[in-house]
Amino acid sequence: MEANYPDQDKKQLSDILLEFSSYKTVIQGCSVKTVKEYLLDLSTFARFIMAKRSGISPESEEFDKIDISKADAEFFKSIRTPEIYEFLLYAGTVRKNMWAAKARKLSAIKALYKFMTTKKNMQFENPAINIESPKPKKTLPKFLTLDESIALLEAIQNDKDSKTKLRDYAIVTLFLNCGMRLSELVGINLGDLDRELRSLRVVGKGNKERIVYLNTACREALVEYLKWRLAEDRTRLATKALFLSNRNQRISVKTVQWMVYKYLDAAGLGSKRYSVHKLRHTAATLMYQSGEVDVRVLKDILGHEQLNTTQIYTHVSNAAMSEAMEKNPLAHISLARKEKKE
Repeated sequence: MEANYPDQDKKQLSDILLEFSSYKTVIQGCSVKTVKEYLLDLSTFARFIMAKRSGISPESEEFDKIDISKADAEFFKSIRTPEIYEFLLYAGTVRKNMWAAKARKLSAIKALYKFMTTKKNMQFENPAINIESPKPKKTLPKFLTLDESIALLEAIQNDKDSKTKLRDYAIVTLFLNCGMRLSELVGINLGDLDRELRSLRVVGKGNKERIVYLNTACREALVEYLKWRLAEDRTRLATKALFLSNRNQRISVKTVQWMVYKYLDAAGLGSKRYSVHKLRHTAATLMYQSGEVDVRVLKDILGHEQLNTTQIYTHVSNAAMSEAMEKNPLAHISLARKEKKE
């Protein structure tokens, strides 16, 4: 497995960053996406420190042209804790990074220093070891209601002009029923399906595999799509991906996103700012609230490592809260009603 590098040529990365990326990829088995994000964050971090030390404004055009090939081990060893705090402040105020993006940047920095001190056995004081991660903003997941989910599926069914209707319907059905991630869906191969279409294999975060079980709706949608997918077409048969683009290649993330936005608009849901990831939230919420799926089972279905990640879906719906308020024995006692009796 080869390490993956950000958009700039790998020659622009120092030896320590190249070693770090290889370690994360080959030894720890991190996904290509994760390693790329780490390197992008570390590149921004290195440029920021270099810019501040050279009197270059991080907001100038010159910032992006800074050569980070000089960001070697000695450079990172020279960085002090206050400089890391200053970088995180810059990420939040200038780059408008929310807590998740700032937490990811700090995670990349911590991972690099841990690699240098524990794996490379470099003797120096780790400047990031005692920095706490930014606290997440607690928000409820945004999701489609049951009626909105049905409207989305009907919008695909009613599209008489689409040549990819069977594919699109199968994709959205899997999202709404299985709660899989976008990257997981586009990565599915034909060989990942079992013969009876009872389950399929997906590769989640950190290259971790899990089995996703399919219900009746998923099986029926896949059966209809596979009739076309496995028809006598050499180009389609030569491609191992389950879901194909119009060019008979593996469907891309952007194509799936565009397709979902198209049908959200057709269903009259375009103004609600839903996205592909909200379909994952929808599946989880509907399973927990309406299907009464145990949160521990839901954790495994979604491929979460920690239970506390899944517990975001245990929020109580507005309807349930309203109903609970009406069940309060004092709910129908009022001064006006008492005076009327008297």
